[in-house]
Amino acid sequence: TMKETGGGTMVGRGLVSAMALACLVGFSMAVPTTMKETGRQAAKDFNAYFAREDVRTDVRELEDFARKHADQMARDELPCDTDPSFKVQCASVSRHARMHTRKFKVADEKSSNKLFDEAYRPQDSRHFDASKSSTFVPQTSQTFDLNYADGSHLRGFSGVDQVYMGDYKATSPFGVITDCNSPDFNGVDGILGFGLPKAGSDLPTPVLFAMTDAENKDTNAANLKRKFSFFSTDDAAEVQLGGYDPATTSGTMWYTPALASDDFIVGVTSLKFGDNYGSAVELLQFRSKAQRNYGAPSIMDSGTSCLVIPADSMQGQLANVPWDDFAKHWKKGRSFWLEIGQKTWEVPFSSWYLAETDQTCVQPSPEGMQGLLVGDVFFREYIVEFDMTGHKPIIGIAPLNKHYVPVTRNVLANFELNTAPVAKLRALRGNEVMYPAQHQEVLTQVDRIPIVNQKGTQYFMDVGIGTPRQTFTVIFDTGSTVFGVFANKHDLPAHIKNQLPGYYFSENLHSLAQTSVRVREVPFFQRIAGSSVSAVAVLAVLNVVMIALIVVARRKRSGKRQEQPVRLYGAI
Repeated sequence: TMKETGGGTMVGRGLVSAMALACLVGFSMAVPTTMKETGRQAAKDFNAYFAREDVRTDVRELEDFARKHADQMARDELPCDTDPSFKVQCASVSRHARMHTRKFKVADEKSSNKLFDEAYRPQDSRHFDASKSSTFVPQTSQTFDLNYADGSHLRGFSGVDQVYMGDYKATSPFGVITDCNSPDFNGVDGILGFGLPKAGSDLPTPVLFAMTDAENKDTNAANLKRKFSFFSTDDAAEVQLGGYDPATTSGTMWYTPALASDDFIVGVTSLKFGDNYGSAVELLQFRSKAQRNYGAPSIMDSGTSCLVIPADSMQGQLANVPWDDFAKHWKKGRSFWLEIGQKTWEVPFSSWYLAETDQTCVQPSPEGMQGLLVGDVFFREYIVEFDMTGHKPIIGIAPLNKHYVPVTRNVLANFELNTAPVAKLRALRGNEVMYPAQHQEVLTQVDRIPIVNQKGTQYFMDVGIGTPRQTFTVIFDTGSTVFGVFANKHDLPAHIKNQLPGYYFSENLHSLAQTSVRVREVPFFQRIAGSSVSAVAVLAVLNVVMIALIVVARRKRSGKRQEQPVRLYGAI
């Protein structure tokens, strides 16, 4: 038994040894394959783990951001579109930016009366000749009659043709203006609005939208980003299509979402005026923190020459009247400080005071406007980018490089640009916070186009229309969506005339008088408070009797608001 057992034991041991050896050999042969598979899986697990960690980090950052900005996150995404009370304020600012052709144009005192009385002179403008363009398609069923608050009137119809702007061209709709009575258009050939389209508007699609429309098969601007930038110097200006040239900035571009889907509206939460920021007086004294969080709706508008500030308490939202406080503290050499998105932007004396004509380029708002118009005084200090690539506009602001020389001809180039931090901006539902640009390595095409600067108060650029191209000089306006050029209605082809309403030809608007719009006058004692001692003395000696008579006469106007025709500036 022992022998058998021993033999069995030997056999058993041999079997075990053989199995062990086989396992070892099998293991050693399987090692490379198993290790290879394990390596792949480990890489997948590694990537998945850190991907989850990245997501957790992003979530934590968003949660931290939400906690720190709970008041903003609780608001509607676009207050100007959805918040009932704020919507009214935005509408009032938008209406005054869009509905006035004169746009606070500066005029000297001697010619201010003529500014109201002179008629539109069509002979001073170039006119589109529809009969000479082989690609023009009239759309006579789409007519427009634009009536503005200052009595200005534009009338015409829509058409489609080849439109040339900078280095780009596309088939685009535009307005054929057959009648006008505004002297603002004397010597120019039309208007080019770079504003956002309004829902339900009868006006043609803005040209930048038409050029960058993915469905437009007849355009060489399909890859152009739907954005532009604008700035001005004392004697020149420049618009940049597709983004901005980094050489034009002397600092970081900061971005904030607009408060409206169809207007370049930002919220100004503070407006100070003084010798330095620390001692400056606050002109926007909001009654509550909630009202300050919203700020005063303000349109970035190249069509407005000056800074237009509230001339009342904005329906009781303010504890003061900004214009009165500005007039009281007026003094040469002082600056404005605007707070937008918790960042402060200075507008120095050299930008808001026109030394050449010795005029203050700050104006009181018209009655009913509950906000600000941020005009050309701002564009002389900063380059502003208007980004319309997303579902809501984004505004970028950067200090202007004062050594940059604006181009004198179209220049198309590619730049490695910093761009808006879209993810962070989408998380915001207001505009109280601005974020710096984030770097991207993708080259972006930017077309730099020269703008004619008329004394820093009005801007013109050239566009081409038709085949062959007809060139026109038009007013450049970021606060308008109107793109139109003049045409002589009596020279239109017969088949176009026959399709237009009869009153287009029986009525002539050229000589239709405009209405002199009135704005609030600065109280007399406040106007002289900002003057020099010598000027006050001369005024007292030469005009004391006249002043006394005026004061007595005005006191008799019980309950009437003080007002006078605009003297230093054109009507609103």
